[in-house]
Amino acid sequence: MMGKEYYGTVRSTFIIDKNGVLVKEYRKVKVKEHAKEVLEFVKTLNN
Repeated sequence: MMGKEYYGTVRSTFIIDKNGVLVKEYRKVKVKEHAKEVLEFVKTLNN
């Protein structure tokens, strides 16, 4: 694009617990199947 470089969209997800502590972060997320992966992780937090 006229000699300019672009990063594009970079998706990230952050899981924060009830106390406001960062528990897990996902960087450079691929949308397909990501919601399922996050849901499975969150379910392990409740146990």
